[in-house]
Amino acid sequence: MPNQNQIFPEPTVGVFIFNKADEILLLVSHKFPGKYVVPGGHVELGEKLEETAIREAKEETGLDIYGLKFINFQEFIYDPSFWKRRHFIFFDYLCRTDSLEVQLNDEAEEYIWVKLESALNLALDEYTRVSVQKIIAGNLSQD
Repeated sequence: MPNQNQIFPEPTVGVFIFNKADEILLLVSHKFPGKYVVPGGHVELGEKLEETAIREAKEETGLDIYGLKFINFQEFIYDPSFWKRRHFIFFDYLCRTDSLEVQLNDEAEEYIWVKLESALNLALDEYTRVSVQKIIAGNLSQD
């Protein structure tokens, strides 16, 4: 059942972070039980999407990112894969980091660095999978 307090869809940003070895950072979060996802979160009032990506990456992973590139947007409407029923609009960005020193906050339980093609063999959240496939198809991770 949808959250009765929600009036409008919530814009959120997903951050697909690549390291120097061209591996992507994936997290396990209680918000998408049993699935790998990427860091991300809500756009704050007055904040640009790119600013949200930088802030959320830092808050959730401790990583500084650069080279943001828009991947796609996806609609998420009361999907049961999330821990509570909400309507989101996901804006996904690809970026890079020079560090491997991940410092998780309380939103993630664990993390892995993995080659992009290998990520498709993992239990990815459906929305994460769509963006990974889009990156592969567009060869965006090689920029």
